[in-house]
This record gives sequence, structure tokens and C-alpha cells, in this order.
Amino acid sequence: MDKKKILVIDDDQDLALGLKVRLRANNYATVFATDAISAISQAVKENPDLILLDLGLPAGDGFVVMERLDNIESLSSVPVIVMSARDPQAHRDRAMGAGAKAYFQKPVDNDELLAAIRNVLGETS
Repeated sequence: MDKKKILVIDDDQDLALGLKVRLRANNYATVFATDAISAISQAVKENPDLILLDLGLPAGDGFVVMERLDNIESLSSVPVIVMSARDPQAHRDRAMGAGAKAYFQKPVDNDELLAAIRNVLGETS
């Protein structure tokens, strides 16, 4: 069975490394982007099964990334889970309205995040 591929878009290197270890330990393949521009090119190149997206990115925020993904036919149906350190009151509804499947406030609980990933990918634990 092929591993599901997750594109992690976050400029926090420590967080990305932690996610890489945790996701690989749970049998997911991981690819990374650290800003809004490389996020789109990585998504096109890698065609991920799911995207974990930080809202606070260099070269355009996560909402710009979601909008661009939505306009690319091959990527418009890829589920996005948003993780953000920004004020959840102001951003959760906007993220969900933009099509996010889940929203997590940083720091993210790894077990909750993994449960959401499995749920969004339609996997049973």
C-alpha cells in the first residue's frame, strides 16, 4: 500500500522537523515548503493527499495559498488542515470558510492532529 503524502507548509523549522518525525512514524510520506511561493510549486510537483498549512508564511499568507490551490484543478480537491499561532477567533471561521477541513491552534496537540489527518483522509485507526 502506498503511503499517503502530506505536504507541510510552515516556516517554523522546529515544528516542521517535529511533524516530519511524527508523520513518518505513523507511515506518512512528507514533503515541505516554507513559504507561499514554494508551497504552490511543491503542491503541483508532489500532488499530496493532504496539506498541513500554517497561516503565517513569508511571501503571502496561508489564505493566499488556499486561494491559489483552489484555482488549480488538480489541487482544488486536496484537503487542507490549518495550523496557526494567530488569533483563532479572527481566523478559524475564515479558514473554514476558505475550505479548510480542520483548524488547530498552535501549539498543536499531536494526537489530535493525527486523529484529524486520519479522519480527513478517511482512514480508520
